[in-house]
Amino acid sequence: MKNYRVTVNGVVYEVAVEEVAATAQPVPSAPVAAPAPVAAPAPAAAPAPAAAPAPAPAASGKAGSVAVKAPMPGTVIRVIAKVGDAVKTGDVLCVLEAMKMENDILAPADGVVASIEATQGASVATDAVLITLN
Repeated sequence: MKNYRVTVNGVVYEVAVEEVAATAQPVPSAPVAAPAPVAAPAPAAAPAPAAAPAPAPAASGKAGSVAVKAPMPGTVIRVIAKVGDAVKTGDVLCVLEAMKMENDILAPADGVVASIEATQGASVATDAVLITLN
């Protein structure tokens, strides 16, 4: 048996782990109640409660006929296009951070930016409309 001290969400637990030989058959164990938590030192100051998310920003410009959607959930870290800009297929419209990577969101067709639906710093879901084109 090896004894370990594990901290989960600020609560310290002491656990015992049994070593099993590679050729041994697994032995079903009886259900065991969770170990009593070991008292952890109190934090110096309690963190402030998280603020409620801000309401979605109003779209700038009138919605166009071609919607450019987020391919995955993430955070808009840069909006490059502006309402009225003429764009060509493949031009970078904005940058979306997802899974610790920056992803360029490209124009799917030639057109003019009609509206910008997401702002810098906004969290977006998959298929959320970011920009519309005419």
